Amino acid sequence: MRKFRLWWRKVTPKWNLRRLWAKMWTVITTPYADATAVAAVDEARAALLSDVPAGDVGEHLGHVVEKGAGPGVVTHLFACTRKGYVGWHWSVTLVTVPSLDGPGFGVDAPVTVNEVVLVPGDAAIVAPPWVPYRERIKPGDLSPGDLLPVEDDDARLVPTYAFGDDPLDADEKAQVREVAKDLGLGRVRTLSISGFDAAAERWYAGDGGPEAPLAQAAPDQCHSCGFLVRLTGHLASSFGVCANGDANDDGKVVSLNHGCGAHSEVRLAKKHEPQPLPDPVFDTISDDAEAF
Repeated sequence: MRKFRLWWRKVTPKWNLRRLWAKMWTVITTPYADATAVAAVDEARAALLSDVPAGDVGEHLGHVVEKGAGPGVVTHLFACTRKGYVGWHWSVTLVTVPSLDGPGFGVDAPVTVNEVVLVPGDAAIVAPPWVPYRERIKPGDLSPGDLLPVEDDDARLVPTYAFGDDPLDADEKAQVREVAKDLGLGRVRTLSISGFDAAAERWYAGDGGPEAPLAQAAPDQCHSCGFLVRLTGHLASSFGVCANGDANDDGKVVSLNHGCGAHSEVRLAKKHEPQPLPDPVFDTISDDAEAF
């Protein structure tokens, strides 16, 4: 046996073995369709017409073999001609019962209808994926009087007394709030590391960041502007607040490498400076002066 293995390895290149294994894997993983179920197009159409008006059913589009459902399960697809359902198609799933004479499916094996449904195709117009209401809210959506409560386990916040994960349950969290409020300890919760990171990424990528069109055309950056009010804390090294009432970003958070044309050290070039007016000339030729 050992000699045979050595001979097989010698006469069979590795690439041939790989190709042979690839073909075998393709045969193994390719779903097998029972010929009786595939040929039962008329039975599938008859089952469809028993539930759907004939005017809503178009041509046969082919069949699909359901993976993992067995060789006797085949789904036939028919075009849907119903108004308002462009790109949709009817799906009729048939099941072939195995032969009682032995393993496999006999020629005269009965075909039964599993389900008839209307499903969207690639070109069908369908509703967009559901987005929870909380995730749909964007900055600026809140109106006066609207409330947007923050959940206790919001990853952006941590208890003020501990900078990390909160091990308390809902009842204990409520007690902590009451105690902190009674003792005057200030805020019950503060930003977590992920909260700081999320704010920094949002501000840096927004209109107050370095990639904004206003900053790209600016003569200088905010870090050298006299109107910049620097922040304190974790974001002090990257952000500040603009205090120039003439600037577009007045009262807004800007990154230190942001910029605009209202920089405190901006000076006009001589060609951009206003031209001085000439000295006034007194007209002594005409009689306008006497009339005046």
